[in-house]
Amino acid sequence: MADTTLVIMAAGMGSRFGGIKQLEPVGPYGEIIMDYSIYDALSAGFNKIVFIIRKDLEKDFKEVIGNRIEKIAKVEYVFQELDDLPEGFTKPADRTKPWGTGQAVLCCKDVIKENFAVINADDYYGKEAFKLIYDFLNEPSYKENQYCMAGFILGNTLSENGAVTRGICKVNEAGMLIDVVETTGIVPEGDHARASDSNGNSISIDLNSVVSMNMWGFKPGLFGFLEQGFVEFLKGLKEDDIKKEYLLPTVIGDLVKGGKVQVSVLKSNDRWFGVTYKEDKDTVVASIKELINKGEYPAKLYK
Repeated sequence: MADTTLVIMAAGMGSRFGGIKQLEPVGPYGEIIMDYSIYDALSAGFNKIVFIIRKDLEKDFKEVIGNRIEKIAKVEYVFQELDDLPEGFTKPADRTKPWGTGQAVLCCKDVIKENFAVINADDYYGKEAFKLIYDFLNEPSYKENQYCMAGFILGNTLSENGAVTRGICKVNEAGMLIDVVETTGIVPEGDHARASDSNGNSISIDLNSVVSMNMWGFKPGLFGFLEQGFVEFLKGLKEDDIKKEYLLPTVIGDLVKGGKVQVSVLKSNDRWFGVTYKEDKDTVVASIKELINKGEYPAKLYK
């Protein structure tokens, strides 16, 4: 059987969390959130893992998780670096912020030739979404331009400890993605959520809205779109755009609106949790313990 790869974006700075949040233990034997994602992915049928990390994190990363995953799956590492730019472009002298999730996935182009899923390192997605995406990617009737996205219920993805950013999805009656609108400052407020639109105006959002948590299923043809789009993004940068990012949801939204790809939204009812804020860690630890008590996971993931 051909490889089906899980790409884990783990190059984030962890600034709001106050440390390298991807490497924080949350399980009873020191497991981190990525351990549970990888466990669920391998159970669903994925058999290769690609970690996107920063070069300066490599030693710590391998010690905390990489070395043990290499014993149970094929593993590749790619490095998201600020100076990894297309020919003809150079890093602005005052740029310190990574180029974003679109560039992160583009870094994988030399190690992935097969269908692949993409997730964030610090998000727990649940078993259902991995199985849905694996089955989609291995359906032989789907064409090269047919992608998928795990759609989560907004109310299942909020933090009690502060505002979050979510990609609010517009989905047609056939379950196909029409658009993803990155929405900031989302907080629960009674029977709905409150957020800010692109102009900073307060808006109300239905808690049953479908949101993207950056969990996608792609074909390798995506890399061509990403390469072309990154060049266009860099050409359009202005001098004061030192923090502007090339974001995966924006790229996919543009491809959908341009009729270049189709994205099926695979709805998951699992509850998301993750470490956006330092205070979120206690919630994640308690949630993992509850799942272990229910028999969803063994107390010790690796023997």
